[in-house]
Amino acid sequence: MRSLETLSDWPVDNVSAAVLTAEGTAGTFGDLARVYELASVTKLLVAQAVLVAVEEGAIDLRTPAGPPGATVAHLLAHASGLAFDSRQVVAGVAEQRIYSSAGFEVLAEAVEAETGIAFAHYLREAVCDPLGLTATELYGPAGHGARSTVADLSRFAAERLAPRLISIGLSAESASVQFPGLDGFVPGYGKHRPNDWGLGFEIRGTKSPHWTAPAHSPRTHGHFGQAGTFLWVDPDRRAAAVVLTDRPFGPWAKPLWSEFNQEILDELDGSGG
Repeated sequence: MRSLETLSDWPVDNVSAAVLTAEGTAGTFGDLARVYELASVTKLLVAQAVLVAVEEGAIDLRTPAGPPGATVAHLLAHASGLAFDSRQVVAGVAEQRIYSSAGFEVLAEAVEAETGIAFAHYLREAVCDPLGLTATELYGPAGHGARSTVADLSRFAAERLAPRLISIGLSAESASVQFPGLDGFVPGYGKHRPNDWGLGFEIRGTKSPHWTAPAHSPRTHGHFGQAGTFLWVDPDRRAAAVVLTDRPFGPWAKPLWSEFNQEILDELDGSGG
């Protein structure tokens, strides 16, 4: 894909990427086996493991977790009221969309408590091994402590396009807006009204500015990380992309990511140069 060639001009030391469609890999760039820090893209893998636990009946989306009145679903959707980086309660349950990395640590502990399996091991058994994610490792906090490769995350993105680990229904639910109408901040992109989120997956909706492209469908879902990483899935196009870099997110990435993603869509849609 010509759009991927523009990555050679990015102000980063290393970048690897892949674009997928329902037919398979549409294009790649860079070293697909290079291991990168994921930062908050970790949350996608963790959320998928939690969904597998739900599918298996180990926990339920309505299982109490976190602050009083909160559930697994609230934590996945950043609606529990927990602060970003601590377990301090800063809002009522389902009152605001407060992006909480600490909430994902609570989720991991909930899965551990119900399964009796250390969460990093559960993630390996539930997601990594079945999908062949041989280079993916959760070595730190469940909110941001994983590393992986484009090769591995391409397999993960393909799973999101055609679910095998969980039912089609649960996969669709995870990419549907949870607790609609909640306002909140997307880190680095300001406050959005509403700030739509699914079960671990940020949903584009009508957010602007945003790291995805203006032409992405509102149902596009995924995540970006402060490590300079992102993964999106556009279910209307049946397409997905993974981009991993080794430069922390910052002004260099805005509006570069959005423009780059638009170039991908233009090429996929047949309107690229």
